[in-house]
Amino acid sequence: MNKKLTLNVDENLIVFAHHYANGTKQSISSLVEKYLSRLKQDVDHENISSDAKDLYGILDKEALPDKKEMRKLFYEKSIN
Repeated sequence: MNKKLTLNVDENLIVFAHHYANGTKQSISSLVEKYLSRLKQDVDHENISSDAKDLYGILDKEALPDKKEMRKLFYEKSIN
């Protein structure tokens, strides 16, 4: 559910916001909402455990190994 929000912003930023919004064919409300959503995502990522942070994005650049390969690697690690 969307609700109204009143902001006090420097006049120069308001002018910039109008120009930017018009240039990108977005509303100022949409720009602010996207910005706040991004901030929330960043904060949510900061609240995860350090172990999860270490793993975050680890496979972005590689394909996932198949199950057999993963089992083999797990088995090799567990016997060593």
